[in-house]
Amino acid sequence: MKEGSYSWSTQSFSSFDSTVVLVDTDEGITGVGESCPLGPSYLAAYAEGVRTGVSILAPGLIGEDPTHLDSINLKMDELLKGHPYVKSAIDMACWDILGKATGLPAYQLLGGKLQEQVTLFKVVPRADPKLMADRFVEYREQGFDHFQIKVGENPDTDIERFRQILDVMQPGDVVDADANTGWKQHEALRVVGAVQQMFQEQQLSCFIEQPCLSYEECFAVRQHTDLPFILDECMDGLAVLLRGFQDNAMDLINLKINRMGGLTRARQVRDLCVHLGIVMTIEDSWGGEIATSAIAHLAQSTPPAFHFQSSAFHEYASRAIAEGGPEMGRGYMAAPSAPGLGVEPLMDVLGPLVCEIR
Repeated sequence: MKEGSYSWSTQSFSSFDSTVVLVDTDEGITGVGESCPLGPSYLAAYAEGVRTGVSILAPGLIGEDPTHLDSINLKMDELLKGHPYVKSAIDMACWDILGKATGLPAYQLLGGKLQEQVTLFKVVPRADPKLMADRFVEYREQGFDHFQIKVGENPDTDIERFRQILDVMQPGDVVDADANTGWKQHEALRVVGAVQQMFQEQQLSCFIEQPCLSYEECFAVRQHTDLPFILDECMDGLAVLLRGFQDNAMDLINLKINRMGGLTRARQVRDLCVHLGIVMTIEDSWGGEIATSAIAHLAQSTPPAFHFQSSAFHEYASRAIAEGGPEMGRGYMAAPSAPGLGVEPLMDVLGPLVCEIR
């Protein structure tokens, strides 16, 4: 990590373990995908599990047509129950192949280029409250106006984090306070009550994202606040999306490609959200240029009215793993226009293959 570490809720890491998958075809096209769980204790996903899962799936996919995306996903579900984070990199690589085979960028295949560029948020990692406020100002000077502040720790410290951030906010700043499931329900109720009063007094707004672990706890908190509400970690498929819609449990969702099992399933959720009128943050769990490119393609093919923000994770890393990634500039990014995902892995950086299956 460029800034030494990345901290949120009770987690802190100085680096992340990412898996890059290359899929070769008989026609000489190679597709690339990436899966990077955010450490082993954040969600039911871990880096070594990606590689083990891919080694289980790959033999059963040899000989299949990678451009038949629904067929590939059904086959993966037959071969391995669950574990969407494993399937995500393979599905992503198949979209890359489809784009290269047709000569089209992935955003064209995912619905068309509906945005010239997509709004980025800048993560303000959990730290001392004053340091977080200083970083908030620094990032705004870099051109960002969407910020995700990491909370979800001690309620008293978190309330102070909100106070410090509020002191440096300006009109037009968009703040998303992401607890990453870190609060117990009673803690979340206490924090959001204090925060709502503070922000209302200043006539500013703050989004609350996934305060607690379970859907039920989050829903209880939602019923006790007027602050706009985002569900993230518990949004893992169409069923819970429909439940949340029926319950009016959220105003927005965080759609993560990795958690849905790849671009194919993420696109299904994206399109249903558009139909239901649900606005989305579109991103992934983490990753380098490859995963970020997939984020950019999915986000740029989303109607602007339904896209809240995205993240360019590769900008937080100290080392590039691919070239040709999204173009960046003052709080925005744009997907590559080359066919497929538009990125080429840097094999000299990635090193020798961990596993090869033919």
